Amino acid sequence: MLTINLDIVLWVVNLTREFHAKEEVVFPDNSMEGNDDDWAMQMLADHGNDLTLQELRSGLQGLDRELQAELLALKWIGRGDYGPEEWEDVLHEAIDNWSPEIMDRLIATPLIPEYLLEGLDALGIEHEE
Repeated sequence: MLTINLDIVLWVVNLTREFHAKEEVVFPDNSMEGNDDDWAMQMLADHGNDLTLQELRSGLQGLDRELQAELLALKWIGRGDYGPEEWEDVLHEAIDNWSPEIMDRLIATPLIPEYLLEGLDALGIEHEE
């Protein structure tokens, strides 16, 4: 099951909420599907001096590849792409799809805090925000 520390997941939830709540971070209407990676990378580049973004990037890049893949898999479960019973398969797919910029894409996902929390709920992991 999930090996990443729950505190790390909740830290990501809180900091991404803080980052996304800033007025200057505006998501285009079509970003909700999460398919516009060029836009996501540009949005992060535009906010590269943001201290919250820098803290997120630093913390996430400090995680090993497998833990980063767990966050990606948790996002997919929470978004409804897969069911919780598919966790092992989803995790293997996330590891196979890992790339150095995967955490930037995760940060740029507009609903990432909700997806991560929904993923925890789907896996039956109790948490408090």
